[in-house]
Amino acid sequence: MKKHKIKVVFICVHNSARSQIAEAYLKSIGKDMFEVQSAGLEPTQINPFVVEAMKEEGIDLSKKQTQSVFKLFQQGALFDYVITVCRDSEIKCPVFPGITKRLNWAFEDPESFHGNNDEILKQVKKLRDRIKVKIQEWIIQVKI
Repeated sequence: MKKHKIKVVFICVHNSARSQIAEAYLKSIGKDMFEVQSAGLEPTQINPFVVEAMKEEGIDLSKKQTQSVFKLFQQGALFDYVITVCRDSEIKCPVFPGITKRLNWAFEDPESFHGNNDEILKQVKKLRDRIKVKIQEWIIQVKI
């Protein structure tokens, strides 16, 4: 009998950084246990600093597209977990049908990082590492 994959969507405002990082790590670390997507309230393009930081981890986001959370909602997508990864998205996020657990992991927005390119990349790497730890901890909780 095939085991049900846990369906997860990560949501942030632009689907350009935090949600993309979380999706990539859950796919990578969670392997076949999860079916994962990410989406944004106002999708833009993936942050180039995020692409660079994730490349260090062996994850290529250079060709990854952003998508609208409202398009997923309109398609009738069902998720076991809807996880917002920023403060703004939790309030504006549509309520998905079905039995969905909603979580909010409020990470800072890389668009607010200041400094030269090296300093911004360093901040993005710290954010990336915090998201990775959160994903690792959450996978353990879900397996229990």
